[in-house]
Amino acid sequence: MINITLPDQSVRQYEAGVTALEIAKSISEGLARNVLSAKVDNEVWDATRAINQDSRVQLLTWNDLEGKATMWHSSAHLMAEAIEQLFPGVKFGIGPDIENGFYYDIDPGEKVLTEADLVLIEKKMIELAKEKQTYQRKEVSKEEALNFFTDKGDEYKLELINDLEDGKITFYESGSFTDLCRGPHLPDTSFIKAVKLTSIAGAYWRGDEKRKQLTRVYGITFPKAKELEEYLILLEEAKKRDHRKLGKELELFTFSQKVGAGLPLWLPKGAELRERLEQYLKKVQKEAGYQPVITPHIGNVNLYKTSGHFDKYGADSFRPITTPVEGEAFFLKPMNCPHHCEIFNAKPHSYKDLPIRYAEFGTVYRYEQSGELHGLTRVRGFTQDDAHIFCTPDQIKSEFKAVIKIIMRIFKALDFQDFITQISLRDPKQPEKYIGSSENWLKAENAIKEVAKEEGLNAIEVEGEAAFYGPKMDFMVKDALGRKWQLGTIQVDYNLPERFDLTYTGSDNEKHRPVMIHRAPFGSMERFVAVLIEHCAGKFPLWLAPEQVIILPISEKYQIYAEKVSQFLKNSDIRALIDDRSEKTGRKIRDAEMRKIPFMLIVGEKEETENSVSVRKQAEGDLGSYTLEAFAEMINGEVRKLQENA
Repeated sequence: MINITLPDQSVRQYEAGVTALEIAKSISEGLARNVLSAKVDNEVWDATRAINQDSRVQLLTWNDLEGKATMWHSSAHLMAEAIEQLFPGVKFGIGPDIENGFYYDIDPGEKVLTEADLVLIEKKMIELAKEKQTYQRKEVSKEEALNFFTDKGDEYKLELINDLEDGKITFYESGSFTDLCRGPHLPDTSFIKAVKLTSIAGAYWRGDEKRKQLTRVYGITFPKAKELEEYLILLEEAKKRDHRKLGKELELFTFSQKVGAGLPLWLPKGAELRERLEQYLKKVQKEAGYQPVITPHIGNVNLYKTSGHFDKYGADSFRPITTPVEGEAFFLKPMNCPHHCEIFNAKPHSYKDLPIRYAEFGTVYRYEQSGELHGLTRVRGFTQDDAHIFCTPDQIKSEFKAVIKIIMRIFKALDFQDFITQISLRDPKQPEKYIGSSENWLKAENAIKEVAKEEGLNAIEVEGEAAFYGPKMDFMVKDALGRKWQLGTIQVDYNLPERFDLTYTGSDNEKHRPVMIHRAPFGSMERFVAVLIEHCAGKFPLWLAPEQVIILPISEKYQIYAEKVSQFLKNSDIRALIDDRSEKTGRKIRDAEMRKIPFMLIVGEKEETENSVSVRKQAEGDLGSYTLEAFAEMINGEVRKLQENA
């Protein structure tokens, strides 16, 4: 007999070899019908996999993130089976679950997949799902695995197998399809009730532009048809809110192939929006005791070798810039922190100086693969609202809490009310991914966990998501459509101070090592603006809107009065413009609505005579007649209120 500890800490006894599905059935048949997989001692397993020793078990359903991941990973296999049956001879790369659904990279040979093919694949997937095919896990030797995929002629799977260690290779079989896979998977395909294949894209094998481009098919599945219907409605709304579409319509930013892929160009309205965000955070930072610094866009390669970024980011960086001096090379900086370490090192420090807080809106560069670039959310050049706090070990928690307050203030100012706090830890199975001693990592991880508990953040802990130099606290914001974005981040770092030999003189007159806290409330200006555009559908808070007011004269006769109104508003610090086109007023109103301008002022004979304006609010309609003074006070009062709340 073995002891199974459930999440409520109750302990049940079962015979060795029991499965999570059998445990669920012993609790209730209803629960068993909804179990997709299980977490066994913090590792996600098939619900049908035998448990042979005392374990902590959590049953996972569609309501759990890991449950959804199991559904979607299993769906990737189902899609591959459908494709293989419809188009014999195709070869397969990788097919993981992703945040919303799954994809599979395939080599279709001479066949070119089209949107019409996706409909055929969807139908075949539903047909196969109804067969209630079981997912069978099978441990195989490396030789068996190589022989199987050699017979199939699938060079992609053979390459993956060659990277694996013998004795740790598993296959999964479902219906006529067998795949190299770690799992976990559903008990059977009948859980998959609704399917939508959403798009086709190109993807280089293993992300290498020098390798063959495969066809990536994206999809999503649900346990109920109604949930798919609701998702498709959200998808249509997401298309309307797409920051790339709205960014063009609102004239905020653009891209140019002559400048280079992934390098955004900010247009005047977008630059003003971004500048207002920067000025807001600079004001908050000044109040919190931050000092501004400015660093160059490049640094000597040796700087990044010292920091460890050369080894960790080298493959994702632009090639080094060489100079006429032999052996001299520079990097476009991938991070600002090494530069800030050198600023700290520029003069000696006492414990009385700490904490020291350096802040910079610093532009950094990463060579993202062209297939992964996406509007402002995935670019090659981006500006971080970066700051680094150098403090004593006993100041970590108070400084960490102060940063959390800044992030909360920003979220409130921009109406991000729904967020999840995540503590990103090392992956204990891959220590080679990180730098620094286990002792320092443990101290840093414990400090973050203690702060989260003391601040009542109810944070989730995720292994393997830490930065290479230290653990972090990430803030995952849900937007108006319920999509999750990682924005603010705070990281505790004992390692860079070691690598740069940073010191301060303590009260004992001895040299001590400071601790470094990295923080970026926005994350990057580009990504933050993209998320903000989609969250508010381009209808920015009044204090941020590039154009707060548009004046609509009903004919050319009132152009001079419109200019008088415009000048009055500008003198009142209100951003206003005039639509002086010879169009009907109704057309001007519709266009202003499309441009998301918060207020429209209609002026004609009556308004000119009374020195007033007729006011319309975007998406709300007529507000009536206001004197110029009353309207200016209303706008400025609303802005003041928003800023005070911020």
